[in-house]
Amino acid sequence: MATRHLYVVRHGMADAFGELTDAGRQQSALLAERLAALPIDAVWHSPLPRAVRSAQIVGERLGDVPVREAPELVDHVPYVPADVPPPWAGFFDGYDRAEAEAEARLADALLARFARPASAETHEVLVTHAFQVAWLVRHALDAPPVRWLGLSCGNTALTAITYPDGASPTLLTYNDMAHLPTALRWTGFSPGVRP
Repeated sequence: MATRHLYVVRHGMADAFGELTDAGRQQSALLAERLAALPIDAVWHSPLPRAVRSAQIVGERLGDVPVREAPELVDHVPYVPADVPPPWAGFFDGYDRAEAEAEARLADALLARFARPASAETHEVLVTHAFQVAWLVRHALDAPPVRWLGLSCGNTALTAITYPDGASPTLLTYNDMAHLPTALRWTGFSPGVRP
């Protein structure tokens, strides 16, 4: 039975201009060290610079693994609820319905391309953004679309999902930061208490 193994990660820490910081480059290198023991077939990345550079760093350390762009991985809002939960009202304030529909199509394309079994056993890394990680996790758990809200992830935190042929997806790990030292964990989150 062929299984697609996805290792989904948010890009490394970036500055306000979308370029990786020193911490983001270090996070990406440590992620690559963790992934090096796996039989990775491809590294896919969003077209945005912070994801491109993170994927390049991972790819450089994995050897002959192809590193390619996947436009479906671009940062976007995958789903805008008709009844926005009050804590999210400011986030969605003024959100254009046409824009929401266009981004929903991107979210559907992301699932159609990656959230399914492959014709052969594959191990793929997806370097993307927090919302896309949340959308893939929500889908794997067969949760309602609104549940992507609040599923945050740290920079280069590892989420692993398998898609076996003939069975439901399995979420193996979510937001795993074991490869990062304490000082590099929790980037990408709002300030607050951390365990």
